[in-house]
Amino acid sequence: MPAPISEIETVTQPKLSLVGLTKQYAAGLPPAVDHLDMEVGEGHLVALLGPSGCGKTTTLRMVAGLMDPTSGSILVDGQDVTNTPVHKRGMGMVFQSYALFPHMNVAENVAFGLQMRGKKKSQQTTSVAEALDMVQLGHLSKRQVRELSGGQQQRIALARALVVEPTVLLLDEPLSNLDAKLRETMRTEIRSIQQRTKATTLFVTHDQDEALDMADRIAVMNGGLIEQFGSPVDIYEQPRTRFVANFIGRANILRVTVGERNGAVSDRQFRYAVEVDGLGSYEAVGESGLENSIRHILIRPHRLRVEHASTPGANGVVGRIESFSYTGDALTYRARVGGTLLSAELFTSNEGIIPQGSDARLAWRADDALILPEMVE
Repeated sequence: MPAPISEIETVTQPKLSLVGLTKQYAAGLPPAVDHLDMEVGEGHLVALLGPSGCGKTTTLRMVAGLMDPTSGSILVDGQDVTNTPVHKRGMGMVFQSYALFPHMNVAENVAFGLQMRGKKKSQQTTSVAEALDMVQLGHLSKRQVRELSGGQQQRIALARALVVEPTVLLLDEPLSNLDAKLRETMRTEIRSIQQRTKATTLFVTHDQDEALDMADRIAVMNGGLIEQFGSPVDIYEQPRTRFVANFIGRANILRVTVGERNGAVSDRQFRYAVEVDGLGSYEAVGESGLENSIRHILIRPHRLRVEHASTPGANGVVGRIESFSYTGDALTYRARVGGTLLSAELFTSNEGIIPQGSDARLAWRADDALILPEMVE
């Protein structure tokens, strides 16, 4: 189940607040967005992350005013803008397709929002020049849009959104049309520009690497709900549900019966004895109150060691290597342990590769096995 509202992180002075935001397209259908509550701090970049159909773009369009919510409220600086027209919300938006005007040159595209707001020509010229310099494209002000590369078009769209000094900047998967190498470069540039301008930003993506790299906070969405909201480190290291654990990064997830507590790791984490279905007894860490329950444990593949089958140790299982993949600097093993398939990711070394079909021991530190708080039904 998603975290209750009391567990969703709050900020002292939210720039943007979503309160019970709901969108149901037709009676009888499940809501596309279901009573969503979230606060975005001023100057923060928050990523709405999730698979297709989870409600993230619907949420963004309601914030922008492009879609009316079924219920709930949208507040900017504490003022309710739920029924405020798009052009009066003062928001800037970069669409997935960039939505640049092909009949206008670069400077004219960037100036469009200023014209719509009735700014003087002299002010437009100054503001456009500053915005283009911000994205390092001032030298292309007279260039036609069709003459620009994909990365240049993306930056022009960003300049057009920022030039109006938006109350909130909205980004709808702006990197999805770029090739992998350019996408990596542009996410660094967007983050740098956002931090320099201190623009409060809501960013929609289905790419976990983009969210982890760019965001101050991540809202992981599933089925119209926020499953977890927190910092990138919290989301990755302390997922609250099996969905979040699977969606963020790669994961080995095993069903366990949690036994007695064996001591404290920190103020909030404790070591437990766990019985892994079909694999034996081990130790794992989790929050308080998990004794005598059925849960899942998460072990990240890069935290598994691959050793000789005869290597002794407390936390480890012997399995057969079914396959491996080699990508130069990394090696991924997939090993069958009983009815379970485990993945282990290692940096390559000169020690060689364990052949397919060989037995090997997959071992982990107890502190690297996290008991997920979500109950197993």
